[in-house]
Amino acid sequence: MYKDKKVVVVMPAYNAALTLERTYREVPRDLVDEVILCDDASADETSALARQLGVEYVITHPRNRGYGGNQKSLYRKALEVGADIVVMLHPDYQYTPKLIPAMCNIIGEGVYPVVLGSRILGMGALRGGMPLYKYVANRFLTAVQNFLVNYKLSEYHTGYRAFSREVLETINFEANDDDFVFDNEMLSQIIFHRFPIAEVTCPTKYFEEASSINFLRSSKYGLGVLRVSIVHRLARWGLVRPAMYARKG
Repeated sequence: MYKDKKVVVVMPAYNAALTLERTYREVPRDLVDEVILCDDASADETSALARQLGVEYVITHPRNRGYGGNQKSLYRKALEVGADIVVMLHPDYQYTPKLIPAMCNIIGEGVYPVVLGSRILGMGALRGGMPLYKYVANRFLTAVQNFLVNYKLSEYHTGYRAFSREVLETINFEANDDDFVFDNEMLSQIIFHRFPIAEVTCPTKYFEEASSINFLRSSKYGLGVLRVSIVHRLARWGLVRPAMYARKG
């Protein structure tokens, strides 16, 4: 679709052997040049299956580095292989790969440098089976974040994201946490550096094989989100200067 743009899909994987093939088969290979999967020390055959399916780059962590640590490896590799557009797609089939062309089109045509697949637009989250407590927490945290970071998104917590190369070369994602709050820190950095963000309506599926964090880890994530938003506001006021908001280089 974009003769001058290299499109790379990155997959942060952990025990994804049951859903990886179904996800991978729906990736539009006429558009996507390469796929990178990072297996974060899975206990199943995720890495072997990825190689069997023909995934171009398979990274295997010898020990679990966390969801954020997984993404750091993926983005480093994507930049190394010359990606112009990077789409993060979870291999648990919770998000449909069929939205990849729409997300890439927005970036490829220079409309927005960042695109999020929102589960909240169109009420897709509840229809897809999102637990009610997660939905309520999502709406509360999003409202607080919109206020604190002075932006307007339907949600900050989707794992379906696409970035231009410029974004990944600008934000200091290496300074972020290795756990789930990494996603939130990335959005905070993107907004801090004034990159505009687009959202597309994204259906989602909650089922037994799909990855999900429990109530305790969800609570830890929620507290981390609040911390990130408060630090963002303080940094905008010039009261603190965290390394995460420094530009690369």
